[in-house]
Amino acid sequence: MTLNHSPETHKNLIARIPSVTGRDLLDWFRRLESGPAFLRCDERAHWLSDEHGLSYGYATAIVHEYEVRRQRRLSA
Repeated sequence: MTLNHSPETHKNLIARIPSVTGRDLLDWFRRLESGPAFLRCDERAHWLSDEHGLSYGYATAIVHEYEVRRQRRLSA
């Protein structure tokens, strides 16, 4: 099952991640990069959730934000 957050919900989740998880987004991005090479975002979110004890909603938000920023870097 895939979660589709509204842009506002996504923004709110991303803003709360450091206080909820104790880690900033860049730390989560590094963990994604050093983790298994899943091709699908939902697989990466499930892994992040299971491996680090995050709720699936936060894990999905982290993976989505990582992909958005990665696409921006590739387009620049």
